Amino acid sequence: MRETIQRGCEQLIRCRDQVKQVFPWDGGLIHLSCAGIYVMKGKSVDEGVLEQSKRLLKEKVGVFSNFRGTARSPIAAMLAVSGNPERTLDNGITVYELLKKEFWSSAYLPLAAMTIAQLVEPFDYERVAGRTRRIYERMKAEHPFLTNSEDSALCAMSALSERSEDALIGDMESCYRLLKPEFFSGNAVQSLAHVLSLCEGTPEEKCRRTMELFHNLKAAGRKYGTEYELPTLGIFALTDADSRQVAGEMIEIDSWLSEQKGFGALGSVGSKQRLMYAGMLAQKEHAAADVVQTAAVRSTVALIVAQEMVMCAAIAASTAPAASSSSS
Repeated sequence: MRETIQRGCEQLIRCRDQVKQVFPWDGGLIHLSCAGIYVMKGKSVDEGVLEQSKRLLKEKVGVFSNFRGTARSPIAAMLAVSGNPERTLDNGITVYELLKKEFWSSAYLPLAAMTIAQLVEPFDYERVAGRTRRIYERMKAEHPFLTNSEDSALCAMSALSERSEDALIGDMESCYRLLKPEFFSGNAVQSLAHVLSLCEGTPEEKCRRTMELFHNLKAAGRKYGTEYELPTLGIFALTDADSRQVAGEMIEIDSWLSEQKGFGALGSVGSKQRLMYAGMLAQKEHAAADVVQTAAVRSTVALIVAQEMVMCAAIAASTAPAASSSSS
């Protein structure tokens, strides 16, 4: 395993253990999703700042707010790495109130709000919130029984895209039709198609690369998760590297993680979730290389989407079966 990848793996474990000190009662996947936020930002955990962010949430939002529900710990980690936790939370709450006018509240809506708040100027919050809802409504019109509260986070990412709504929905539907015969879960396929619509390339090319990575992993004895883990697969597949190289790196990382506390046969993180984090670490490595090759904007977007999907996966696993309920 390359030295840079090894360091990323060790950082993930170190950050997870530090997060656990601040949020001892959370599950292993939630701890790991928080650690992933630090790793993607290339930062170490400052437990004092994370504690401060935890207190801010308690002071500024009510006990029944979804900011203090299952998403609490990842949101605290997002605040802690922002450089200005109080201002970041204030902005997130502002966006959340706008989104609540458009959506029923859910554990996923604060993640959508925080993503928008960190990537959009305040004067544009209302426009992006409205566009998030329009994209959601168009998804729901295409797939009324598949579209649910989890999709609000992805719709927020789509709302930040420069592509037109027609282009996004058209690309999404093309990817869905190409991928649906390959997987059982229509909901997971829709989320994967949504992720792919945010990426460059034709639907045919993006779906081909995704399936190549899936089959390369399977041939090597690693079956990638086909439920809430599936959306992240598209991001990992769309690096500039050959899919066999990406699969090989993921397998190396997965093997290393399997020997660490919490990841083995008796750990709180199963083999499918572990492989998802292996993909995230491999993606970060390729994004770092892309920055050198002047593809920084594309790589940054890919990392943000991957991070958001990993957080959604952790929440889905922690709240199932409630996560599958529909939202209007």
